[in-house]
This record gives sequence, structure tokens and C-alpha cells, in this order.
Amino acid sequence: MRGSAVKPRRWLAMALITALAGGASATARADAVPGGPDGSPDTVDVLLDDAVAETAAAVAAKLEDAPGVGDGLEALVPELAHHAFRVEPGVRPFRNRLAFSPGFGSLGSKRLFVARVTYHPNAWLGYEWSIGHNPGQSVHAALHMLSAIVRRPFPGRLQPYVCGGYGMMLVFPGQSLNAAPVTKNALTIGGGLEFYIRGDLAVRADVRRATVLGRERDRDGIVAYDYLQQTIGLAFYRSIRP
Repeated sequence: MRGSAVKPRRWLAMALITALAGGASATARADAVPGGPDGSPDTVDVLLDDAVAETAAAVAAKLEDAPGVGDGLEALVPELAHHAFRVEPGVRPFRNRLAFSPGFGSLGSKRLFVARVTYHPNAWLGYEWSIGHNPGQSVHAALHMLSAIVRRPFPGRLQPYVCGGYGMMLVFPGQSLNAAPVTKNALTIGGGLEFYIRGDLAVRADVRRATVLGRERDRDGIVAYDYLQQTIGLAFYRSIRP
């Protein structure tokens, strides 16, 4: 990116130097031609001075208008180059948008790190795949889910949603325990809120109730374990073609 931004600056700078050098040499040659009888400037001198001034002004204008020339950088999103935190007016668009959302928080009383990828085939529905890691010293767990995101888009920066999903929780014993990992079914339901910093970036807060289904030794039937899952992170949005 830096190289592509520097090339236009060098090209325009060389054009400015060449124009000034050519104008200066032409003016020097014109100085050898005597002026009018009353000592007034010759017409050739006036025309050459005007041409040099116009050329310098045109090149300077191109230097100012070239994107990213001022700092040697080129904006990835051109429409945000001069308004970095602008949000377009009207209802937020979600159709055919892909979001990547890393975050951290808690699952029950333990830490949780998550990564989510969401695709929105239309304005109100999104399909989300997520994976979370719940680290621990003796036991740690991985939670991967497939969820549905349902929302009603609103104008402005705040965008709420509700979600529900199904997945699996893998519980890994620590090094001191000689046991195989345990896989359990898991259900989640909840919602969240996104605050848009700009059109393609939002802060995302999410709260879900995670229910892990399993069995206990010496106990018949399915046992449900409920955990509160809370996360906060960022959501990076990109539009994709259908």
C-alpha cells in the first residue's frame, strides 16, 4: 500500500520539477530578447511566466487531491479516507455481508475466548459459526456452535439482535488425569447489541444462556448444566457478492 501511494507522489513531483525547469530555461532564453522601447516586458516573457504559473498550480492541485499522498498511505476503504468514523444515514445494511468477530468474556465463572464468523443472506437473518475456548488448570473446554442471528435493522449506530444455536462442548481433562475428552451437546439462546464505530466496524456485546446436556455417574437420565456466557469484542464487516 505504501509503495502504490508513493509512486503517484514521485511522478507528480518529477512533473513539477520538469515543468519548473523547462519554464526557467525558456524564461532565461527570453531574457536575451530585448523588451519594448520603453523598457516594458516583452510579450513572450509574459506568456512564459503565465504558462509556468499555470503548470505549477495544476501539478500542486493534483498533489493535494491524490489519495493518501499526504502521509504515504492509501485507504483500504476510499469512502472512509476523509470521514473515518462516519455512518451512512438510513437503515443499516446487512444483506450479503460477512462479519468476523473476535471477543473475550466468561462462561460461568471461567474465562472465555471466542471467534465468530457470520454470513447474512438477507437483512434480518444471519448464520453464525463460532468457537470458544474456556481455559483452566485442571480441566479446559472448547465450545463450537452453529447459531441463527435474527434482527430488525434500525437507522443509527445501535443494532440489537437475538440468537439461538446448537453445538458441542468438548471437555479436556488436565495432564494429571488419565482420561479421554468428553463430548456433550449444548444449546444456547440469548441476544446482543452492536455499536457501529463506522460502516464496517462495530463493538459487539453478547449475552447467552448455555445449556450443556450430559449424564452423571450413578444417575439415570439426562442432566442439564446451565452457564451464563458473556462476551464483548469487535465485529469487522465486509460486503460480498451473492
